[in-house]
Amino acid sequence: QVQLMESGGGLVQPGGSLRLSCAASGSFSASINAMGWYRQAPGKERELVARITSGGSTNYGDSVKGRFTISGDNALKMVYLQMNSLKPEDTAVYYCNTKPWIGLKQFDYWGQGTQVIVSS
Repeated sequence: QVQLMESGGGLVQPGGSLRLSCAASGSFSASINAMGWYRQAPGKERELVARITSGGSTNYGDSVKGRFTISGDNALKMVYLQMNSLKPEDTAVYYCNTKPWIGLKQFDYWGQGTQVIVSS
């Protein structure tokens, strides 16, 4: 099993910054080789925000490129999402996700989410 715990959400004014953290633990956490941040706004589908691999490769959703940065430790036990130049449309619940392979089976783990509100 993998447990994911997000933190760092809150209320911020447009143009401001927040840093989200995701802590991974559990018996399968050593098998993590990629972590992603997703978000879901009210009435919208969940979307990928950013993803990082254990090799350091990253990719971002088009709407956050140049504003958000994903980072993590080598084992991806801690993953961060630095969010700058925040816009009201960034308001959403942000989730941490990992899909490790254990043997021949892929698992899918999600955190409980952290709320980000961008408003003046």
